[in-house]
Amino acid sequence: MSAPLWTLDEIVAATGARVGSGFAQASGASIDTRTLNPGDLYFAIKGDVHDGHDFVPAALEKGASAAVVSMEKAPHFEGSDRLIVVPDVLEAMRQLGIAARKRSTAKIVAITGSVGKTGTKEAMRLALSRQGATHASVASYNNHWGVPLTLARMPRETEFGIFEIGMNHAGEILPLTAMVRPHVVVITTIEPVHIEFFPSLWGIADAKGEIFAGIEPGGTAIINRDSPYFERLRAHALASNAGRVVSFGESEAADIRAERIVVKPDFSIVEARIFGEPLTYRIGTAGRHIALNSLSVLAASHALGVDPAPVAQSFVELKPPVGRGERTVLSVGSGEALLIDESYNANPASVRAALSNLGAVELAPQGRRIAVLGDMKELGDKAPGLHEGLAEAVEANGIDLVFAAGPLMQNLVDLLPKAKIAAHTATSAELADAVCAVLRPGDAVMVKGSLSMKMALIVKAMKERYGASHAAHALKG
Repeated sequence: MSAPLWTLDEIVAATGARVGSGFAQASGASIDTRTLNPGDLYFAIKGDVHDGHDFVPAALEKGASAAVVSMEKAPHFEGSDRLIVVPDVLEAMRQLGIAARKRSTAKIVAITGSVGKTGTKEAMRLALSRQGATHASVASYNNHWGVPLTLARMPRETEFGIFEIGMNHAGEILPLTAMVRPHVVVITTIEPVHIEFFPSLWGIADAKGEIFAGIEPGGTAIINRDSPYFERLRAHALASNAGRVVSFGESEAADIRAERIVVKPDFSIVEARIFGEPLTYRIGTAGRHIALNSLSVLAASHALGVDPAPVAQSFVELKPPVGRGERTVLSVGSGEALLIDESYNANPASVRAALSNLGAVELAPQGRRIAVLGDMKELGDKAPGLHEGLAEAVEANGIDLVFAAGPLMQNLVDLLPKAKIAAHTATSAELADAVCAVLRPGDAVMVKGSLSMKMALIVKAMKERYGASHAAHALKG
């Protein structure tokens, strides 16, 4: 029988909490009653929309080992003996996360970057789980509550811990990397994401470079050699406790180098050199950006003392998650259409990558490439130009039809030939029926936009109307 995640004594030592008589130990940690498992600690944190204290009765009824509540709200639950009372719930979760990191002997990897964090994390989870007990962030839990929650969930027997760390503003990464204390740090790339909150891309690079401040002495910094901000990021790493900087990319100067990348409709092949040694491998999902980020996983594995060869072999099993390139076959009329779900979020770099993947699909006869695009947010005064800049990618990748949602997409619509514009609406909800109506057998349709645009509504509408099954192959070939 495995040891509990947290005992009463450990929680008291970490948080100084007042603990009810009905609590003895916890097997997990949760902030959401919808996904809570019996035995979990329920942290009643206050979010932007909901106050977790409103769901304490539901959490306890569902089998939570205890609910962590604030002193201010504790009197509302006087009848329960399964309360852990603290001055501030989020701070208590942070303290428990720090305690989890302190007791752990795991080798820790932290990943940041403007794009590719979650995909890189999932590739690393897949690879390292074959080497030992691996714990990693769920979904994109990379912010001020996601990182401490992931730490608090880390089992004591973990051998490899993988943490995604994100930010919207300067200074947000510093407290998170101080908690995680990684042995290896990966920065995927620097792009104009959240540029609204920064004076320039140099500012974004500096904010991402904060992650090196938490690196353990002698740790390894892994940086994209192809980035124009490589030297700036390297300077941040050299000013930290890092003992080594390792580079990856297509540059001849990269330590982990892709000599050739072949992108097929449903997979990619990489011919690489790992510190001069040749290694060829296949990735079970398409995309040049995914292939490049796989090099960072090889670099991290090497830094952890893991042979890169079996790591590379594991990539054949890599599949894109929901909202991040998941492929689904739709039954349309007497045939099939391919749905590529990129709806989770969007920025200029990721939209260009998604259009490139759509362009690589080998269509059946009479099939069309259809892009359904929503506004890209948090781009500030650069937003109009960055939306206009997508026109080149639309043309270069042979996109036949474009559906657009949101006022910023008007900038793209104005530059495209009228024959390519299927519809432009204010919201994704207004677009759903039009997209569904135009589909015909042989089509490939890709949906992408910022999270606030709710492009997943269009994906859901297509799946409900046409049925859905996971795509093992593209439409042809």
